Amino acid sequence: MSKAALASLSEAALRGKRVFVRVDFNVPVKSGAVGDDTRIRGAIPTIKQVLAAGASCVLASHLGRPKGEVKEELRMAPVAERLRSLLPRVTVIAVRDVVGPEAQAAAAALQPGQVLLLENLRFEPGETKNDPGLARALADFGEVFVQDAFGTCHRAHASTAGVPAVMKPAVAGLLLEKEIRAFHLVMDAPERPLMAVIGGAKVSDKILVLQHLVSKVDALLIGGGMAYTFLKAMGETIGASLCEDDRLDTAREIIAAAAARGVPLLLPNDHVCADRFAADAATQVSEGGVPEGWLGLDLGPKSRAAYAEKLKEARTVVWNGPMGVFEMKPFAAGTLAVAHALSASDCASVVGGGDSVAAVMQAGVADRITHVSTGGGAFLEMLEGREMPGIAALDDAV
Repeated sequence: MSKAALASLSEAALRGKRVFVRVDFNVPVKSGAVGDDTRIRGAIPTIKQVLAAGASCVLASHLGRPKGEVKEELRMAPVAERLRSLLPRVTVIAVRDVVGPEAQAAAAALQPGQVLLLENLRFEPGETKNDPGLARALADFGEVFVQDAFGTCHRAHASTAGVPAVMKPAVAGLLLEKEIRAFHLVMDAPERPLMAVIGGAKVSDKILVLQHLVSKVDALLIGGGMAYTFLKAMGETIGASLCEDDRLDTAREIIAAAAARGVPLLLPNDHVCADRFAADAATQVSEGGVPEGWLGLDLGPKSRAAYAEKLKEARTVVWNGPMGVFEMKPFAAGTLAVAHALSASDCASVVGGGDSVAAVMQAGVADRITHVSTGGGAFLEMLEGREMPGIAALDDAV
């Protein structure tokens, strides 16, 4: 994170202006139709507030990873169709270029109350390079910059860092403000005990998160593939489970740091094991270590119960990463157990990361989680305590 107080959308004079809003419409598209539209829905309050203030709105987002090339399957047209369905009384214009003549003409003709959706930003090679020329061209589309794409704020791209450097005022949108409030709830002034549930495949993906959190939390619960690196570091047998041998010393350092602070560190003591990495593999529950030749792929029933019991003590919980191979049904129970434990608690809970968010959605408990983050990598970098270029570029609150 970078700034504690950002200029907000409500403070900006918008009437009669074109407002450039960086949104995160990087949504799944299959057969020309949007699948999960959660991110699009997340931007609607900001769009509505801009239009209600008597302004027009230019929306810009990336979609997928076209790597600077035009790819027909990654055009924004399906996103525009879904946006029209979510804003039935609003004229939504979509163009097939980013900063070319068609986009320029559409922006010039835009009327208050109308929305223009630019083509996929990453069709432009300068987007991911934070090219100053592209940033200036995008800045010509608006008079006020609004950052509402939390999921891209950890990237110093032309649309996230370059544009707000030259388009002023540069303010936070409603979704970004919501994300930042949730982060402060967890990391700056949490009601204690504060607990972190961290999962995923690799310790290497979460080293900075774990090192940062171990000095802040009152308990650390670790699951997923990374748990087996920790277990091996402690001398446990892990069979053929995923393990990063080059991270064993890192795991030992985190274990020692938790012990030095008196922070309980929970690791699975029983496991749902498989004879191979497949949904139809033979499975068994193993207590203690993992048998030779078997893979630990989820928390066992005793570990699920222990994690759920520990979480009952929490007043604030942050969760990132699955407890097992969540995408395979036989190994999803640990992740779902955490989701249900949080939903049954009256603690403040903040969940981020694709599989964790998918778990609370699948379990049908998203409405009982305090905040479900729209960011993956951005959420991680916030937990690491790192500065976010897309936030650092915004104006300070007056």
